[in-house]
Formats: sequence, C-alpha cells, structure tokens
Amino acid sequence: LGYEVHVESSDVADITRSKLAPGDTFCSLCARLRRGIMYGLAQRLNCNKIALGHHLDDLAETLLLNIFFNGEIKSMPAKLHADDGRNIVIRPLAYCPEEKIARYAQLMEFPLIGCMCPACGDQSLQRARVKRMISDLEKSNPGVRSSMLRALSNVKPSHLLVAQPE
Repeated sequence: LGYEVHVESSDVADITRSKLAPGDTFCSLCARLRRGIMYGLAQRLNCNKIALGHHLDDLAETLLLNIFFNGEIKSMPAKLHADDGRNIVIRPLAYCPEEKIARYAQLMEFPLIGCMCPACGDQSLQRARVKRMISDLEKSNPGVRSSMLRALSNVKPSHLLVAQPE
C-alpha cells in the first residue's frame, strides 16, 4: 500500500527474564518495555501517535485479568495520552471482536504473527483461561463481550469500595 515499514530489534526477552522471579509472568513487564521502545522510536521518526492492534476481546480479557490477578479494575483505553506527554496510543480495533478481525485477515490472506517474545512460552496461560471463560459465557449469554465493553465506559464509582487510609 506504499507505507514505509520499520522493524526495530531489541533485547526485551533477555531484560524481562533477568528482572522477574521464577514463576512470575512475563507479559506485563514485556509489554511495558516494548511500549518504551515504541515511544522512543516514535520520537526518532517524528510520530506522535502509536496505533496498536488490541481488539474488543483483548480489552475484556485484560479487564478480568486485572480484576482476578492484580486487584485493579482497569483495562486498555481506545485512546491514551502517554505520561510523557509526547505520545498518544490509539487502539482503532478496540470495538471489533477478535473473531471478525480473524475472518477479515483470513479473507485478505494476511500473514498471522503471534507474540514474538521468546520468553512467553506458557506465560500466557492465565490469558488463555480467561479467553476460554469469556467464550463459554458468550455461548450461553450472547453479548457478554459487548456488555463488558459497555461496562468499561459505564463505571459507577459510588458503588465501588474506596481505599481506606492506613
């Protein structure tokens, strides 16, 4: 399509392995390190927006992963102003179900590229479990994913616990 493509190599996997204790999951730290690399690359290429391919299923899964394993109610916004004030992260596929994107990619014969982090291995086990759980819920309750997406923009803070001062 005439777009310039830039491939950036890094040692994220090695850094991630060196920073985490045995049994810890790589994904969160790996994602933060990759994001830092993308921020730096965006600056070098004079870009102010970074488009990521996260989709509706990613947002729903991340919400549950954060609730179950991090004790936080958060996911990924469709538009995020980075803390550095220079970059904006956008997720143009945030409202699209993974299934529709996969069908379109298949029709267009796009190459499929999974996580390229050699450190991952079975580290995404929790995400796979949550993905199956949401799929099972969707079978008996069509619209669960869409309902989760609506919930992310329909928060009622008055109905949540407030952290107690220590």
